[in-house]
Amino acid sequence: MAAAGGWLRGCAKLKRNMPVYLAPWRASPCAFQSSRSESMPNLASDGVVCAPLQTFTEEETMLKNMVTKFAQERVAPLVQKMDENSKMEDSVIQGLFEQGLMSIELGEEYGGTGASFFSIILVVEELAKVDPAVSLLCELQNTLTNKLFTTYGTEEQKRTYLPRVAKDTIGSFCLSEAGSGSDAFALKTRAEKRGDYYVINGSKMWISLAEHAGVFFVMANTDPSLVPETNILGQVGQGYKYAIGMLNTGRIGIAAQMLGLAQGCFDHTIPYTKERVQFGKSIFDFQGMQHQIAQVATQLEAARLLTYNAARLAETGRPFIKEASMAKYYAAEVATLTTSKCIEWMGGVGFTKNYPIEKYYRDCKIGTIYEGTSNIQLSTIAKSLAKEY
Repeated sequence: MAAAGGWLRGCAKLKRNMPVYLAPWRASPCAFQSSRSESMPNLASDGVVCAPLQTFTEEETMLKNMVTKFAQERVAPLVQKMDENSKMEDSVIQGLFEQGLMSIELGEEYGGTGASFFSIILVVEELAKVDPAVSLLCELQNTLTNKLFTTYGTEEQKRTYLPRVAKDTIGSFCLSEAGSGSDAFALKTRAEKRGDYYVINGSKMWISLAEHAGVFFVMANTDPSLVPETNILGQVGQGYKYAIGMLNTGRIGIAAQMLGLAQGCFDHTIPYTKERVQFGKSIFDFQGMQHQIAQVATQLEAARLLTYNAARLAETGRPFIKEASMAKYYAAEVATLTTSKCIEWMGGVGFTKNYPIEKYYRDCKIGTIYEGTSNIQLSTIAKSLAKEY
């Protein structure tokens, strides 16, 4: 008994010295930020309704429907040709400008549509269901080119360039180099002033839309005393900060691209599984298939909610960096799984170019690489969590 009593006293002492966060059945003093609710003052009196994430405004719904129609009628007939030639058709680019899809969030005074940031996400998602490459063109123009000008440009720069990028000029974001990928601080390109010109020495890689662009955002190291103020976008020495800030927003756009890609692949595949008959019944009717399909459908829905939530946060000016990384990371992973499963469900024909499934499979992998690799997203998420706990 004496020994037992000593053991019990030791346990009591251990319990008293136990950190609060290890105490049994006690709520942690820290909390995952996304699990914390945020009150909305005067909710009832203001008549505000907390709608589901998939509730759109009338304008957003109209735009979404218009893009769906445009993608089916103007893009879909050219997807295979553009893929074979590795070239974007001029009629598709022209159509994007004509429909106002290259200046969705720009104000009408610059020739833009004047719609919401969330509208960009809906447009990118719908275009990606038909051709992820076309959706990327729209995504980069809206989340990088236009955002850089509106956020950091002078009034003169805005008056000069925004009407052009709304009408017919594509922008190109030049950051990556052979030795500077995820480590953007390692870039070697330099800009030196010679007379009235700036000579840029260096080389860039993986520059999207370079062959179509009429304006380039080139990230380079420079001597602040050599750069005239009229040629600076924002402040000297802040380029890295600006680039990362734009990529944080762009990651939501890439999440939408991966989401649309995965949904488009899924939508092409499921009808086939209901029509394909083996062993006397459609392959969809086999329970093993149904469980796989249900699992992918659930993950698609989760990716959509993550993406929409990040977009709404960004749109309302609330912190969104962690949520953007979560959306981009998860949507890219879901796209990889979905396209792989769809090829398996289609069997041999899924691997041929007679169906679009194999193109979705090829297109999805870049989602885990550009605008921050999946590992970079995980590191960003972890840094945010370290601050929250």
